[in-house]
Amino acid sequence: MNINCIVVDDEPLAIEKITDYIKRITYLKLQASFDNAIDALEYMRDKKTELVFLDIQMEKFTGIQLLEILRNPPKIVITSAYDKYALKGYELDVTDYLLKPIAFERFLKAVTKVSEEIRAERASKRSATPVTPDKPVSDFIFVKADYHMHKIKFDDILYIEGMKDYLRLHLPKERIMTLMSFMKIEKVLPPEKFMRVHKSYIISLDKIERIERNTVLITDKKIPIGNKYKKDFFDFLEKERIL
Repeated sequence: MNINCIVVDDEPLAIEKITDYIKRITYLKLQASFDNAIDALEYMRDKKTELVFLDIQMEKFTGIQLLEILRNPPKIVITSAYDKYALKGYELDVTDYLLKPIAFERFLKAVTKVSEEIRAERASKRSATPVTPDKPVSDFIFVKADYHMHKIKFDDILYIEGMKDYLRLHLPKERIMTLMSFMKIEKVLPPEKFMRVHKSYIISLDKIERIERNTVLITDKKIPIGNKYKKDFFDFLEKERIL
C-alpha cells in the first residue's frame, strides 16, 4: 500500500528533514513540497493527496487557515515548534501533532497511525454493501458493559464518544462504556437520527441545541466538527431545511 504525501513548511531545513524521513519509509511517496500554504492549496485542488505534513505558523496564510477551508481534507500530520495549537488541531480532526525538533521514531509512529486509518477506510469501502432489512428496524440496541447486557433506546442516546477500542454512550442520566468499534455501531444506528461529525464522535441529530462554527452543543458539551465530516454535516442540514 502506497501513500501519496506532500510537505508544507516555510523553513527549508524542516522540509529537508521531513523529506529525508519520508525517503526512509518505503510506502510513502512524496509528490511535492511547498514553502507556503497557498501553493499547497492550489496543488491539492488538482492532485489527489492522501497525507499532508503541515506546519502551522507561516506568513500570509497559516496551516490552521488552510485546514479550515479544505472541503475534503486528506490525512493531516501537523509539524510545529509550538504546542499551543494542539487543541485547535484536534478540533480540525488532524491525525497527529508532531513537535519540532522531530525524532524519526516519533515521525514513524505518526505515519503508522495514518497508514492504519487509511487501510481501515479502504477496507471499509471494499466491504460496504447496501443492506435491506427483512423485518422492522428495532428502536434499541443491546450493548455489553460491566458483565451485563444493557438495552439502550436510540432516542435516549445524546452522543457517542470514541475511546480507543471502546465507545462511551452518553445518555441523559448515565454513561455506558462498551467494547465496540464505530464501524460496528454505525451499522445499527438509524442514519436519519445519527451522524458522525468527528473521528471520535457520533451525535444524535435531534439532541443538537446549538451550532457554533466548528462545534455542536449537546447538553453543555461542545463537540468538534471534524474537517473530514464538515461538508456532509452541513449539506445534511441544508437538505433537511434546518439551515
